[in-house]
Amino acid sequence: MGLQSISSDQGRPERIALVSVHGDPAIEIGAEEAGGQNVYVRQVGEALAQLGWQVDMFTRQADLHKPERVQHQANCRTIRLRAGPTEFISRDEIFEYLPKFVDQLLGFQAQEGIQYPLVHTNYWLSSWVGMELKKHQPLAQVHTYHSLGAVKYDNVPHIPDIGATRLAVEKACLETAECVVATSPQEEEHMRSHLSTLGNVQIIPCGTDIKHYGGISRAEARQKLGIPLDAKVVFYIGRFDPRKGIETLVRAIAQSQFKTTDNLQLMIAGGSRPGNLDGQERNRIEGIVRELGLADITQFPGRISTEDLPFYYAAADVSVVPSHYEPFGLVAIEAMASLTPVVASDVGGLQFTVLPEETGLLVPPKDVAGFAQAIDRILADPQLKQQWGLAARKRVETTFSWRGVAQQLSQLYQQLLH
Repeated sequence: MGLQSISSDQGRPERIALVSVHGDPAIEIGAEEAGGQNVYVRQVGEALAQLGWQVDMFTRQADLHKPERVQHQANCRTIRLRAGPTEFISRDEIFEYLPKFVDQLLGFQAQEGIQYPLVHTNYWLSSWVGMELKKHQPLAQVHTYHSLGAVKYDNVPHIPDIGATRLAVEKACLETAECVVATSPQEEEHMRSHLSTLGNVQIIPCGTDIKHYGGISRAEARQKLGIPLDAKVVFYIGRFDPRKGIETLVRAIAQSQFKTTDNLQLMIAGGSRPGNLDGQERNRIEGIVRELGLADITQFPGRISTEDLPFYYAAADVSVVPSHYEPFGLVAIEAMASLTPVVASDVGGLQFTVLPEETGLLVPPKDVAGFAQAIDRILADPQLKQQWGLAARKRVETTFSWRGVAQQLSQLYQQLLH
C-alpha cells in the first residue's frame, strides 16, 4: 500500500488525528496510568505513518518539563495540548477539562491551516472530544474503547462519581461514530450486551512488535538478568491496580507445589513512583508477599525499559495475566511473541488472544487454586512449555503484528473517507 493510494486531493499524504487525552503516546511506559493504550496509540500511529498517512497524535500536557511536540518520525508526531493543570490528573478527574482540550485542538488546526477529515479517538474521554469536534467541522470518527465502563463497574466495589457520565458518553459514541473498533469478538459482544445494539462495529485486534520480541534465548536472557538456568520463573508485568489481580497471582504462588523447592522465582514488574496510586497498591501487594512468607522468592524489578523487556519475557517459564477484566491484554501477546506460554484470566479479550491447551491456559478470575494448578502444570513440564511457546509465537506472527493492525485500520479509514 503506497502513498498515492491514501493521498489527499492535493496529492499530499492524507492527514488524520489520533486522540488519546489521558494516554500520552510519547510518555515512558510504566508511568502512572500509562500502559496498553499508550502503546497502542504510539505503535498504530507510527505504523500508519509508514503506510503513508500524515499522523498527528493529540494528548493532554501533564508535565511542564515535557515538550509540547514530539516528532517520532517523518509523518508522525505527538502534540500535547494545555487543558487543565500541567500535572498528572487521574483519568476520573479529567472530564471537566475536555472543553478546553477541544478548544485547543480547534486552535491548533486554525494555526496550522489544516482540518482533519478523520479522527480516531481512544478511551471514552477522547470519544467525547471527537463527538464535540463534529459540531465544529465535518469529520469521520473512529473509536477504540480500550475499556468499557459498563463492564469495568461490574468488577469494582465503588463506582466513581463520573461513572454515569462515562456510561452515557460510551453509549452515544457507539451509536454515532462512523465506526467503533473492537479489539476482540468478546469486546464486541460486551458493547452489544452492555451499551447498544446500534452502531457500526469492526473487529481489528491490537498488535505487538514481532521483531522486538522472540529473538533472545532463555539462556541468554537469564545470564543477563542473573537468574539461574534451573530456576522456575513466573512473571507478571503491568500496572499496580487491584483490578489487575496481582493478589490472586501471589496467593497462587503460595499454593504452588514448587514453593518448597529452592528454585521458584516470582517476578512482579511494573509500577510508577512511590506515593502514587499504584505505589499504594504495590505496598499492599508487598505486604501480602511478606505475610505469605514469599519475600525470599519474590522480586519487584519496578519499571522495565522497552529495551530490557524482551529479556524478562524470554527468561520466564510462564507469564501470568490475572486481570479481573481485560478488553484485550497487550502483555499476553508480548509474552506469546517471546515464545512464553501464558496463564490468564478467562475474561474479555484474553479469551481471544490465548488459546487454551495450545498457547497457554485460561482460569476464572480470582480463582487462586485454579491459577496455582495452571502455573504448576507448565512449570512441571518443560516440553509442554516449549510446545506451547512455539505455538504462541506462531499465533502472534499470523494475527497480531502492528503492521497488520495498521493495514486493517488504513483500509477502514480509506473506506470512510472515500
